[in-house]
Amino acid sequence: MVHPGHLKGVDTIFVLHYNCGMLKNVTITLEEEVARWARIKAAELDTSVSRLVGEMLSEKMKAEQDYTLAMQRFFARVPQQLSEPGSSYPSRDELHER
Repeated sequence: MVHPGHLKGVDTIFVLHYNCGMLKNVTITLEEEVARWARIKAAELDTSVSRLVGEMLSEKMKAEQDYTLAMQRFFARVPQQLSEPGSSYPSRDELHER
């Protein structure tokens, strides 16, 4: 049992719990230098290494989903004709008014 006097400066009354739905535990292996960086970064952000890694992976997943959606939108567009059939494209000099 921990004596209450040993908890000076520790807030034992207020506890904030995050409920993000179903969470899964995973085990990862990191190089020592990476693990050290993660511990320091998590401390700077006042979070855990687990939450830091989870947020990084979540951001990566969202970025990939956004990229895929943008690519799908781009390829779903109907191609536009740049010039009339039989006519040539403008020269580089004409495009840049040289």
